Order: sequence, then C-alpha cells, then structure tokens
Amino acid sequence: TCQAGRMVSVNKGKWDRSLGFRGNYEFTKKWLEACRRVMKPNATIWISGTSHIIHLVGFALDELGFKILNDITWVKPNPPPNLSCRYFTHATETVIWAGRDKKCRHKFNYALMRQLAGGKQMKSVWEIKPPRREEKVFGKHPTQKPLALLERCILASTRERELVLDPFMGAGTTGVACAKNNRRFVGIETDPSYATIACKRIRDQLSGLELP
Repeated sequence: TCQAGRMVSVNKGKWDRSLGFRGNYEFTKKWLEACRRVMKPNATIWISGTSHIIHLVGFALDELGFKILNDITWVKPNPPPNLSCRYFTHATETVIWAGRDKKCRHKFNYALMRQLAGGKQMKSVWEIKPPRREEKVFGKHPTQKPLALLERCILASTRERELVLDPFMGAGTTGVACAKNNRRFVGIETDPSYATIACKRIRDQLSGLELP
C-alpha cells in the first residue's frame, strides 16, 4: 500500500491471509451460517469487501438462501495512488445488504435516508471519506471503516434500542455508531489489542451521552 507517497509492505495479520478459494469460501459460509442462526426473521446483514472477496461473499449468501437487497458502492474520494501504474486506482469497496432469507420483510428507513440525501431518493453509490484522525485517537485498525459509513447502514435498517451484532469488530466502529444512535451492540474480536481499542472508543462515546 501507499503511505506518505511511498510504497510500503503492510502485514495486517494472520486473519487477512487467504486460505485459497475453497478455504475462503468454506470459512465465509461458516460465519454467515453462524450469523443467520442468531438473526431474527426480518433481520438484515451488511458485509463490506473489495473485489478480492466480495463476489465470493455474494455467491455464498445466495447459496445459503439470504435475500440480497442492495449492493452499495462506497466511493473513496481520496484513495491511495496506484504506484504500479498497471491497474485502475482502487477507489471503491462494495457493501452488500441482505435479508436473513427470501421471505424477510426487512426494515428500510426510507424517509430518513431521503432526508439525508437532501430530499431525493438515496442512491446505491455513497461517497464517504476514509476515517478521520479523531476516529483513530485510541489506535487504528488496518481495515478500519469510517464512522459515517457504519452510521448510514445502521440508521437505514434498524430502529432505536434494537440489537446490532458485529462478528468482526476490529476497532469497534460499529459499536461507536450504535452508542451514538441509541442501538444496543454486541461485538466479537479475537485480537486483544483491537478489542481494547474498541472498548476504549465505545466507552468514550458513551461517556458523552445522557443515558436513559
């Protein structure tokens, strides 16, 4: 990747290493099945990823009987440059929104999304900047998502006091978005250092709120 205009090697950790197509696919199916087991009948799931994995995720969702509702294109307005000059600059990620099954009567807060889009129907292309500096004050995660992205997903598909699960919590951005918008939250993270960052961020967000 590129940092400060220089090409650097980034080791994100064992969790980011490919298991090969079959291994990646079986792992994806396994965690999707685990999520669906605890989802309510009309619950939905949001999954983000780049072209390296998102098509495999979509196929697994379809095979398992989820109902794909939208594929959102998240546009990064200032992506890292393509230093190799052999590809188009990677400036997007895909976010899949899916219902628990084909009969899912999902929630969609249409009026709020229209309001956030300036009175027009919100489209499936979202331009959102990468995480701001203050979002990394307690530490950072190599694939950390911007708070604005997670807030939009949560506000679009849940109501206040509903429960949100993030099985790959990372630095806890989903939890911060939930705390900020009065949603309950359960997060899972296998790396103790990232779990510590997440807890600090969520605790900091809650400390500034007047809790009921």
